Amino acid sequence: MTELVPVRRALISLSDKQGIEELAAALARHQVELVSTGGTAARLRDLGHQVRDVAELTGFPEMMDGRVKTLHPAVHGGLLAVRDNLEHQAAAEQHGIAPIDLVVVNLYPFEQTVARGAGRDEIIENIDIGGPSMVRSAAKNHGHVVIVTDPGNYAELIGELDRSGGSTSLEFRRRLAAQAFAATAAYDSAIASWFAFSDQQQQFPVVLPMALTKSSELRYGENPHQAAALYLPQSLSVAGIAGARQVQGKELSYNNLNDADAALELIAEFRDGRPACVIVKHANPCGVAQDDYLGGAYQTALQCDSVSAFGGIVAVNRQLDRETARAITAIFTEVVIAPDADEEALAVFAAKKNLRLLLTGNLPDPRRAGLQLKTVAGGVLVQARDNGVILDSELRVVTRRQPSAREVADCRFAWTVAKHVKSNAIVYAKDCATAGIGAGQMNRRDSARIAAAKAREAAESHGWPEPRTVGSAVASDAFFPFADGLLAAVEAGATAVIQPGGSIRDEEVIAAADEAGLAMIFTGMRHFRH
Repeated sequence: MTELVPVRRALISLSDKQGIEELAAALARHQVELVSTGGTAARLRDLGHQVRDVAELTGFPEMMDGRVKTLHPAVHGGLLAVRDNLEHQAAAEQHGIAPIDLVVVNLYPFEQTVARGAGRDEIIENIDIGGPSMVRSAAKNHGHVVIVTDPGNYAELIGELDRSGGSTSLEFRRRLAAQAFAATAAYDSAIASWFAFSDQQQQFPVVLPMALTKSSELRYGENPHQAAALYLPQSLSVAGIAGARQVQGKELSYNNLNDADAALELIAEFRDGRPACVIVKHANPCGVAQDDYLGGAYQTALQCDSVSAFGGIVAVNRQLDRETARAITAIFTEVVIAPDADEEALAVFAAKKNLRLLLTGNLPDPRRAGLQLKTVAGGVLVQARDNGVILDSELRVVTRRQPSAREVADCRFAWTVAKHVKSNAIVYAKDCATAGIGAGQMNRRDSARIAAAKAREAAESHGWPEPRTVGSAVASDAFFPFADGLLAAVEAGATAVIQPGGSIRDEEVIAAADEAGLAMIFTGMRHFRH
């Protein structure tokens, strides 16, 4: 491979013509012959440049609505011929194939066409064939050819030509070849994804196509010895943490992003309800509340477990105001997430320069479909998102005592929160605010006891006469396998229970609830979260 290769002929074919003026001027300055197609050739001529049509190069006109124009040996031979291979050069001379030293191509806007809701025929027409073929040919032969697929690289290309007297270096060509193969891989992935998920309605295709672009490298992963980065899909279609606008604060860490995502997914459950606040620590909620105003929701959520809330993540479902901002900044908080914030709230947060403030614009739809991925040794687990919801008509009271309207509301609130708590999960709630949360224990009884202990600690801390678990509803993310977990909730003062049901000991658990005078609701749906 030659280190420096002069650029004498360039083939340019662009669907996105941004930056073409500067690029063409630079190529003209270095006396590069321009070969082009269709609209790109017309644009170059409008700019005053001499352009040779691809049809002149190949001896064939563009045909079949432009589907066939560059798929020809005169093009691909000029791209693939190894310049220091005598056999290749003899074949090129025999067939009159001239070398092409530079290819500047960007592909038909397939994803943009899908995103704007075009019909199937138009989507198919925006599958580029000749473009990826030229890109791959040029990238394969990067020892002699430079390939540019991103207008963001034009300035770098121009600088390379200016420094090297119209030539390109091997290191430069290698780097752009790698980008080119990544671009075609992402393009093919987008097409395969559309066919699999939209056109064929497959939930789990035989091959799971995926293309992600690095957004940023993070300081480290869960621990300082682990490297980490954030990757994004080619087009962001869901409001979320990955696309949130960071208004202020330190760089987000891996743990910040993971915890912030957990907070956002939970607060999204309340996006259409009363003002609500979620406080998360280590991906588990430690306080959730609804109120008639946002500041009240925050204060009530904080009272559930103010110890764990220190250094936590706060998410709200309304625009942040000054009062709420002042309350949040009264203790150390890592990240605050909201759809928006008014100017007074922004001024309050600005005084806490290290606090990260993320504005999402909208909250994600908790009912949206999608896939969740988790790596395991040697493979990847894929499942549908847990977007399950229980209608009032699907709730089944299994005890003699019927729950009151307030108990049903608290049951539904506790059930919503429990969906976002690591299993085994127990959540006590009263007046649509969490009273105690038990997360991630190896048995359900311990989760119930831990949640009750946190409620007692909160009562002692705030000088309440009794813990909020007294008169509360309690939710369990999965069925009670034994009555002991239920009895722990009874000891804490709960009067209503919501759980999936489905245990072989359901009758034993129901009998224990009846004996304690509890109302119990079965949902028929569980919410494990590991």
